[in-house]
Amino acid sequence: MKRFSFIAASFIFAAITAVSAFGQAAQPAAPFRMAVIDTGAFDTKEGITRYSTAMNALEAEFKPLETEIQGLVTKYNTLGAEIKKLQDQAAAGTVPIDQKTAAAKVEEYQTLELTIKRKQEDAKARAARREPAVMGPIRQEIGKALQDYATQKGYAMILDAAKLDGAGLILAFDAAKVDVTKDFIAFFNARPATTATTTTPR
Repeated sequence: MKRFSFIAASFIFAAITAVSAFGQAAQPAAPFRMAVIDTGAFDTKEGITRYSTAMNALEAEFKPLETEIQGLVTKYNTLGAEIKKLQDQAAAGTVPIDQKTAAAKVEEYQTLELTIKRKQEDAKARAARREPAVMGPIRQEIGKALQDYATQKGYAMILDAAKLDGAGLILAFDAAKVDVTKDFIAFFNARPATTATTTTPR
């Protein structure tokens, strides 16, 4: 709301300045056209095809690592349950405990914990490098298309409905009048893909 108030105040100030400078009535201004686009709809079945393709490629690249980490977590949880059972049996004193076996399980448990943390950190660092490399080109295409779309359709401003809604900045709006998400997606999907540098997994 503060941004809109500031913009409105700027328009009023500009109008007053023009009147005082030229001493004549201002001409009717062109209507200020604004629209909203839900960027959250880009990665859907009915969304931007090349965006979804890039996202799927990124997920496929990290799937083996994700599966590996999940397998380690499952093993870690199972081993933790086994150790807890041994501890309970030792506390009850009803079952003889092989201390050597118990110690080996604890050592394996601790090693697994360190391995999982290291792999998660490595995956996070790798994702931080790969995500911009894979998604950057399509985001640039979308950004350029948004500018072209706004110019072609005569919109002075296009807002991201997903970000506004997430921040609680949208109180109410008539979607039929201002939401042009579907129209922009159709506009973008009809455009030829631009040549982008191919990036290889690392």
